[in-house]
Amino acid sequence: MKFLDEVEIVVEGGKGGAGCVSFRREKFIPCGGPNGGDGGDGGSVYLKASANLNTLVDFHFNRLYKAQAGENGKGSDCAGKKGNDCILEVPVGTEIFDANTRELMSDLAKSGQVQRVAQGGWHGLGNVRFKSSINRSPRQSTPGQAGESRRLRLSLKLLADVGLVGLPNAGKSSLIRAVSAATPEVADYPFTTLQPHLGVVSLGYGRSFVMADIPGLIPGAAEGAGLGLRFLKHLDRTRLLLHVVDICPSDGSSLVSNIASIQEELIKYSPALAAKPRWFVFNKMDLLTTIESEDAYRCLKKQLPKNRLYFEISALQGVGAKALCYALMDFLEQNVCEV
Repeated sequence: MKFLDEVEIVVEGGKGGAGCVSFRREKFIPCGGPNGGDGGDGGSVYLKASANLNTLVDFHFNRLYKAQAGENGKGSDCAGKKGNDCILEVPVGTEIFDANTRELMSDLAKSGQVQRVAQGGWHGLGNVRFKSSINRSPRQSTPGQAGESRRLRLSLKLLADVGLVGLPNAGKSSLIRAVSAATPEVADYPFTTLQPHLGVVSLGYGRSFVMADIPGLIPGAAEGAGLGLRFLKHLDRTRLLLHVVDICPSDGSSLVSNIASIQEELIKYSPALAAKPRWFVFNKMDLLTTIESEDAYRCLKKQLPKNRLYFEISALQGVGAKALCYALMDFLEQNVCEV
């Protein structure tokens, strides 16, 4: 399924039904009086969060959604039927913006949450409503009102507990494949990940969390370089960031400068995101014995912040990944109130 996390749509509430002009006509009742009923209200448009969806791709093919119009009123004091509502299901985590004013209307962060986005039109009044002691045969009625019309921008932010960040080809996809059932593409060239991936990490009965993998960041991402900046919004809801670092970069670049470049891009994108708890995960440790000595690795840690947690893993071989997951689970359980 194609992943789509942002789309614009138009929603329209149904038009209200018109009121009816009618008079009672029965045998032996020559002046029966008015009996035109009211019209029915137009249906409204609602968005409902569904846990069964994870992309907005369905809205890419159909951009206009209308609720049903209300029926016109009828004689014999019969009111028109209300139009059916239009209920559109969206993934959990969808933000709803008014595309014209850019105002955030709602954030559907819980499954089953519902938001009305276009009110249906009110019904028109039948002539029976205008009957009075001085107007016994009213011939006026009112038309139904038009439904509300809005242009919306839907923006999906995935719901995950832990988010992976790092340079391309650092091993983020390999890590999420090693600890969950997610199957993002893995290859020996950059930008193999072109869209976010979610994986559920299960550590036994009642202990699990969701991990999100996004395309790698490169220097200049905040100015639009690469793919990572577009998908950084999917980490806004995470409670912890894992900064995956390639311990043996193929281009020979400095590990300290690589780590600093990611920090810089996070700050440029969102200081709030950069301020989230962040752990360092040094990946590809299985290559360390042939390329870099243990002493060099210890020197590297001395140049990095002392108030961070560091983990050494080999995502390819699965070494250290389980211990990392248990540490993550303990952190999430202890900080459950900070969601």
